[in-house]
Amino acid sequence: MKPLVVLDVVGMTPALLPHMPNLSALGAKGFQTRLGTVLPAVTCSAQATFLTGLTPARHGVVGNGWYFRDLGEVFLWRQHNRLVGGEKVWETARRAEPGYTAANICWWYAMGASTDITVTPRPIYHADGRKSPDAYVRPPALHDELTAALGEFPLFQYWGPTAALKSSQWIVGAARKVLAEHRPDLLLVYVPHLDYDLQRFGPDSPEARRAAADVDLAVAPLLRDAEAAGATVVALSEYGITPARRPVDVNRALRREGLLEVHTQAGMEYLDPWTSRAFAVADHQIAHVYVADQADVPKVRALLEALPGVDLVLDRDGQAGFGLDHERSGELVAVAEPDAWFTYYYWLHDDRAPDFARGVEIHRKPGYDPAELFFDPADRLAKAKAGANLVRKKLGLRYAMKTVPLDPSPVRGTHGRLPDRAEDGPVLLCSDPAAPAGVERDGLLPATAVRDLLLSLQGLKGTTR
Repeated sequence: MKPLVVLDVVGMTPALLPHMPNLSALGAKGFQTRLGTVLPAVTCSAQATFLTGLTPARHGVVGNGWYFRDLGEVFLWRQHNRLVGGEKVWETARRAEPGYTAANICWWYAMGASTDITVTPRPIYHADGRKSPDAYVRPPALHDELTAALGEFPLFQYWGPTAALKSSQWIVGAARKVLAEHRPDLLLVYVPHLDYDLQRFGPDSPEARRAAADVDLAVAPLLRDAEAAGATVVALSEYGITPARRPVDVNRALRREGLLEVHTQAGMEYLDPWTSRAFAVADHQIAHVYVADQADVPKVRALLEALPGVDLVLDRDGQAGFGLDHERSGELVAVAEPDAWFTYYYWLHDDRAPDFARGVEIHRKPGYDPAELFFDPADRLAKAKAGANLVRKKLGLRYAMKTVPLDPSPVRGTHGRLPDRAEDGPVLLCSDPAAPAGVERDGLLPATAVRDLLLSLQGLKGTTR
């Protein structure tokens, strides 16, 4: 069996491939096809579909987060694999080939997964409230081997205002080490860098083209290693990023209608999901809107449909048409227009915003916040303050990074809705020239077919899941 290396190059599209010669060469040597995605076209949902062959309605990952009804809390970016329903591709492979080994280098929902090797970002949360960069690694001995070779995981270059190529380079370095020393049958590698500058500057910007070239250079050593190891390489993307021009404050609209409730502590307002008649979990261009009383659904739907920037409002029947009708989904799902996206903001005055709103707090915010990619342009000292806080951190003192703007206007790229043009959608490249049956060169491969494609590339067959 030939080893298989699967690179998830986030944001890679046909439009950007001319700036990515090393990755483009995979398709020239083997085959290239347009890749379908899922609604919502976001990381957690798409990756879960690639690995299970199921729609969000069946694997349950309805976004990068959702309202956990049994806990009464909104959580994004959870990490445990038990949240993903269905049999994963390596589990199917093991049933056919006992002893089949798999390694996951930073694909999502890695913790608790049945892979043989796991590397995923996991900060150290100190008792005094400090947060230090680190990763969760199995087997445990591999943790110290990776940090000795590569340094600590660059958490602050993985997300936030200082997100940069360094995190993708570390991930590629870890993947090269695992490939060379462990030779797994399946190696999953997540390469996030394109996501940053495409959201910061837009997909048509010079910065986007430069980011594409930088990613291509970063993965080139791994591509060479894979070829030397006789591995088949698949490079794919979850979604394409399109220009963003209009933020839509969906929760503020619900609040003004008296549907969303907050509670106040220390002068700061917090979303109160327990008492709200309706609230939204904003996730790029998708918003799951949870409505406590079914009798309120028509009113909430009418409000959403009248909101500028909203394209579709899906009830349960509408969600079924997109494979999104799961109990974790909102009673309604709003889809933004092509150049619009949803903020999570629910306060009406910035002086009432919670303190976490100005920080990089992906686990505390009840929605996705792309403004975390920016230093506040209204604060000329934002970078200096961040530097001073890093000094406090190194001294072992507590600190709070209040650098993120409350103005969403700097955001230039977004995703989440299904692509309107093929050149803006995801793509799949493969080094093997023998395209499996059912895969057409330059055709369209559904996201749900990726799992069986991966199996077939290793001479295995999928089974009913």
